[in-house]
Amino acid sequence: MSATHHDHHPDTRGSSGLSRRVRIALLMVALIGGFYLLREHWSHVAGNWVYLLLLACPLMHLLHGHGRHGALPDNRPDKEA
Repeated sequence: MSATHHDHHPDTRGSSGLSRRVRIALLMVALIGGFYLLREHWSHVAGNWVYLLLLACPLMHLLHGHGRHGALPDNRPDKEA
């Protein structure tokens, strides 16, 4: 074995398995597709923006918390012994 030999280990990226470049590319495709979809259907969106705003509220509630729901850690100073 030579001194310049390097061990190659598989790239551990976590559970998603997608590289950062692939995620950015998918995000850009989604943004471009959303732009053209919104551009073609702007009259429908503009007429129903109030309902879309109300629909955004439960979606933000479901997607924003990531399962924590405001829980504090057990070592908080205000916890009684």
